[in-house]
Amino acid sequence: MTDLTSRLPDPATVLPGIMSLAAAMADVTENGTIPPATVHLVQLRAGQLVGSTYHTVRQTGLLRDLGEKEDRITAVSSWRDAPWFTGAERVALELVEAVLSPDPAVSDDLFAAAQEHYDDRALWTLTLVIAQMCYFVPVALIARPIPGEPFGRNYRTAAGA
Repeated sequence: MTDLTSRLPDPATVLPGIMSLAAAMADVTENGTIPPATVHLVQLRAGQLVGSTYHTVRQTGLLRDLGEKEDRITAVSSWRDAPWFTGAERVALELVEAVLSPDPAVSDDLFAAAQEHYDDRALWTLTLVIAQMCYFVPVALIARPIPGEPFGRNYRTAAGA
């Protein structure tokens, strides 16, 4: 993988304020109202739906770091018939699919199902977990950072390099 390069340099080198925005997003989504595993399962599914190797590799690694079993990680792509997910996780996965579908819509029935598992604060958090991915999906698809590389080393370092 050493011959891979990103299309663009690290955004922090050209837009210094981006790191504070990313940090604020992380603070909001990591507020403790939703288990970290649910956050990363949703974000893994988002990466799968948009076809982003960067995001699927990143979220898979984060889930492994949390101690998630390979069966659960692997089954995210086919979660509907997989036995390893809780009702709350299933609703969260269904929400991310509804939002990232070609014809996005969240039905009243799906929202009601989400309310059975999440209070208002958790629903806002889950909404912003999905929004966080919607923010970073273009970064991954346009800039194409190197999958699996740590931040700062997954972008080229100089303009034109």
